[in-house]
Amino acid sequence: MLHNKKIRILTAILIILLLIQGNVIYNTYGKGCYIKNESNIVYSDEEQWANEAIGEALAAASGDVNNLYALSACLVDGDTGRVLFEKDGFTRRANASTTKIMTCILAIEYGNPDDMVTVSKYAASMPDVQLNIREGENYRLGDLLYSLMLESHNDVAVAIAEHIAGDVKTFAAMMNEKARELGCYDTYFITPNGLDATETIDGKEVFHGTTAADLAKIMSYCIKNEEFLKITRTASYTFSSGSRTFTVNNRNAFLNMMEGALSGKTGFTGQAGYCYVGALKRDDKTFVVALLGCGWPNNKTYKWSDTKTLMNYGLENYSRRDLFEYDMPIGQVTVTGAKTKNEERENIIDNVKLDLYIEEEPINMLVREEDAVEKKIIVERELTAPVADRQIVGSVEYYLNGEIIKAYPVYVKGEAKETDYKWSFVNIVKKFLMME
Repeated sequence: MLHNKKIRILTAILIILLLIQGNVIYNTYGKGCYIKNESNIVYSDEEQWANEAIGEALAAASGDVNNLYALSACLVDGDTGRVLFEKDGFTRRANASTTKIMTCILAIEYGNPDDMVTVSKYAASMPDVQLNIREGENYRLGDLLYSLMLESHNDVAVAIAEHIAGDVKTFAAMMNEKARELGCYDTYFITPNGLDATETIDGKEVFHGTTAADLAKIMSYCIKNEEFLKITRTASYTFSSGSRTFTVNNRNAFLNMMEGALSGKTGFTGQAGYCYVGALKRDDKTFVVALLGCGWPNNKTYKWSDTKTLMNYGLENYSRRDLFEYDMPIGQVTVTGAKTKNEERENIIDNVKLDLYIEEEPINMLVREEDAVEKKIIVERELTAPVADRQIVGSVEYYLNGEIIKAYPVYVKGEAKETDYKWSFVNIVKKFLMME
């Protein structure tokens, strides 16, 4: 078995060398060239073997995050959304069918899987890749989500969008609103299927696209949904509508490439190039990789090489640690002009010292050995009465490599009441009587 794998890898390396010699390893297609979405292609066993072998060889030959094929790439902690590595990760680019992860999660959140979706003429007119649904047909929403995510059908994406929001434009507004909720401010969606598109907003042309960092953030959100994971991890799914029966097969080859692969979505258009967003979980580590512009034909295996390189980089260099410092002394605050609780004290007005504290909460993050953790305690050390119990008087801030990651409010333990005329008069009388 090992011997056969070595032969496959050596064969793939020879193929790569031949491609390089022929100067066809990285072709960029010019504007106006129409290329079918990669998910429409069904490979024979031999072709699938060759693709996987080439992917293995590319990954073995590269393995360096500083030599990625993608124009934009991002590796994030899937639990916190923190960017662990990026290559031009904040530049907006077209993102093709990776858009469909947003379409899917919105359909899950706003739809019912047993809803019946009626196909419109517009939905049925979408270009490849298609399920070839027909105008007037009715499909169960839950079934269409498998068609959407396993084989990336463009007509299905539009049918889902129209069912959820009434029309594509309104659904796109929902997509963009969700993106903002997730903190994705460099994302603007126009289509539910990711086909290249532009709009004019305030006299400026805006294209359908996102950044690698935003796309990874959206996927980090999606993989927290069990239904999303169930759909995207399904190998094959069969459903019917009327007299028609369909079987859709999962085109996400990454699911079988690395132990712990969770989910993913491929994409391709002439403008976007090959794109991919995928997630992996091992033990207490969850990583999400997003790639944009990861080659054009004949480079469809580049995305697998880059994905493996980034996932392995994360697995080898990051471990999960709790950065919170427990039983941390915060000190005290001095309150002036406060009533004393001890009525035998001679002072008319006391300076009261109250303890300070924070509520302990772990900071579990993926970090490298060389990452620098810093803590800053920012509190007021002197206050004037009155001071209430649990009054916030400052914060404890945690920084990782100079960027703030968590801030805890600092509370006062106990209270200090303000003096008043009655209290002062009583204490003056007591002091006078004690002098006699």
